[in-house]
Amino acid sequence: MIAPDQPAAKETSRRLFVYNGGFLTQRRLRRILELSGFDVRIGKPGAGDLVGIWGQSPTSGRGEAVAAHTDSPLLRVEDAFLRSVLPGRDGEPPLGLCLDHSGVHFDPARPSDLEQLLATHPLDDTALLNRARAGIDRLRRGHLSKYSGFDPALAAPEPGYVLVIDQTAGDASVRASRADRNSFREMLYFAQTEHPGARIVIKAHPETVAGHRKGHFSADDQSERITLCTDPLSPWALFDGAVAVYTVSSQLGFEAILTGHRPVVFGQPFYAGWGLSDDRQPLDRRQRRLTRNQLFAAAMILYPRWYDPFHDRLCTFETALDAFEAATRAWREDHRGWVAGGMRLWKRGPLQRVFGQQRRMIFADPPDRAIARAERTGRRLMVWAGRSTPELDLAGVVRIEDGLIRSRGLGAELIPPLSLVCDDLGIYYDPTRPSRLEALIEASATLPDEARQRAERLIRRLIAARLNKYNIGGREALPPGLPEGRRILVAGQVEDDASIRLGAGEIRTNLGLLEAVRRANPAATILYKPHPDVEAGLRPGRVMDAASFAHAVLDRTDAISAVEAVDEVWTMTSALGFEALMRGRKVVCLGQPFYAGWGLTDDRVPQPARRTASPDLVALVHAVLIDYPRYHDPVTGLPCPVEVVVDRLAADQIPLPGPFNRAISKLQGVLASYAHLWR
Repeated sequence: MIAPDQPAAKETSRRLFVYNGGFLTQRRLRRILELSGFDVRIGKPGAGDLVGIWGQSPTSGRGEAVAAHTDSPLLRVEDAFLRSVLPGRDGEPPLGLCLDHSGVHFDPARPSDLEQLLATHPLDDTALLNRARAGIDRLRRGHLSKYSGFDPALAAPEPGYVLVIDQTAGDASVRASRADRNSFREMLYFAQTEHPGARIVIKAHPETVAGHRKGHFSADDQSERITLCTDPLSPWALFDGAVAVYTVSSQLGFEAILTGHRPVVFGQPFYAGWGLSDDRQPLDRRQRRLTRNQLFAAAMILYPRWYDPFHDRLCTFETALDAFEAATRAWREDHRGWVAGGMRLWKRGPLQRVFGQQRRMIFADPPDRAIARAERTGRRLMVWAGRSTPELDLAGVVRIEDGLIRSRGLGAELIPPLSLVCDDLGIYYDPTRPSRLEALIEASATLPDEARQRAERLIRRLIAARLNKYNIGGREALPPGLPEGRRILVAGQVEDDASIRLGAGEIRTNLGLLEAVRRANPAATILYKPHPDVEAGLRPGRVMDAASFAHAVLDRTDAISAVEAVDEVWTMTSALGFEALMRGRKVVCLGQPFYAGWGLTDDRVPQPARRTASPDLVALVHAVLIDYPRYHDPVTGLPCPVEVVVDRLAADQIPLPGPFNRAISKLQGVLASYAHLWR
């Protein structure tokens, strides 16, 4: 079982005196310490107080001197092994901290708390080791590292090379291992002599590439055989192509172990000495033999204090990883910047908040101007899915659309979305071409157990919180006096919606849908649920004589209550069919929605022949709600995992739209026949 995420500590905190300004000015650092039970202060410590220092930084001597003078215990603080997308010198706060009362994990002079965990903890709990195994798999599949500001799509060198890992000059872990520039020269020498004829690839440190600190190698060290790699490549891709890995004390040596390598280690980092590395400076006191899952469990799950920025609390490794994945995905997709076309004015602010955090978006129309701007600036090209053109398609545009957990309120009422999908192949509601969602559904058959369990938890949470796409509520009780027996819910839609234009069959209107359902089910009780946008008078699709075909028209009725009250849902392409599947209802499709054609629905029209996979519901939900969309937390303004948006909706923590949006929304209701002007 995974330990629950922890709220802020309520017990009396222990005073922690510090002499480094970062403890006072870096909010995230100070908050993690507070939640860990420390009251950060300046001054002179007294009885029972601690002195906090940052690892073995240049300022740590101040705290060490005060601790020695006052006989106060030390707390050494360091970044956790999964820190941030970009290095701290770029201003990113840490995802977690290592708080060590015994030493510091990279200094072999004395056993740290981490070393004691590795040496004495049983590390034999099946649940813990399963979490470690799943964590390693998530890091590898997501190409996640301590700093993850690199592009996994960049090709690594041709396989067969020896990977030599550089570090920054003066790094504390290098000094603690009693290493210097000569140690790195020696490492490079042995890499060449122990692998005669093999190519050598030197991996530069991200801070060296960014110009923050010098490394031990430079372009001058290159030769016909030696290459200095400064490209932002994934370390996991580099490990896959390497025949051997050499390091002094870099964390990449730890990550190399996670990929199955036995790195050659010239220093004495925390991961050396446990039978998983070729140690050129053995540490005699480390005699235990561990598996890589045990090493990971101690270093990543038991040792650090992980922080949940969305709920302001300490959390499990898995919760921290959810947040890290969301932040990394956003950076990788956005860091080049975007040129966006086909975006209505009211959408630009919300889009800027989601996609413009790395570089502000540029909005440009018409298509030829947007394409030229993107080519000139090296930015990516984006368009609202329904406004793409053949010209944009040829230019490799990414299509944007609302996600399936959208908001509390309607898009037609100008409520900003909490989720957006980015599709470089097509778009989920268009069955006439492949989409990125289809590719994710195809791949979902091989989901690891941890991912399936996450999707199962999400389904349970959505059902318990009674959440759907729009979450606008409504009457929960059905009309009294309905006949007993089999009940069918007919999902009304907006009749000029793109999913109808592209994915409906012969039946393309709500009236036609009602007629077809009645013909096919003369003895059933039929309930008709109009689309919320149609109910609000904002979009076309009203059926004047719906009562002639349905026993009840569920006007202003809560969608989830309607689904829960029936045995089946019939639809053309409505997302309500997907929500009904999650709630165990039979779904009959008279069109080609994204969730049809996979064996989960009763399809009454031919589905795209390319949909050959047979995912179960859990795999489908993972693709649709976890892998495909990007989520944006309206409270912190950060990219977030789906669970945060679900929590916000369940707790009604969604800020109201501004007065401008509300006024425009009311005006467009009056001018509904001119809806094309703002859609």
